[in-house]
Amino acid sequence: MLTVIIVLLIAAVIATFFLMKKGKIADTNNNNVPDAIETKVEAIKEVVEEIKEEVKKVKKPTAKKPVASTDAKKITKKEK
Repeated sequence: MLTVIIVLLIAAVIATFFLMKKGKIADTNNNNVPDAIETKVEAIKEVVEEIKEEVKKVKKPTAKKPVASTDAKKITKKEK
């Protein structure tokens, strides 16, 4: 099964390369990466940058001792 997937992937890469060389798939800067893929990658990079900015805005809560457990200890000491 893995062999079939690998063969299909290689066939898709070869077909894409062939179609780029024939001019059916746009590659204006001639770097063997289709322009459609380049635009999608740029869009994803922008979204990732926006998410990074949002994450930086969120503050992490400080770790505090639970109040309930300390109160429970005080109550049990007073009752004794």
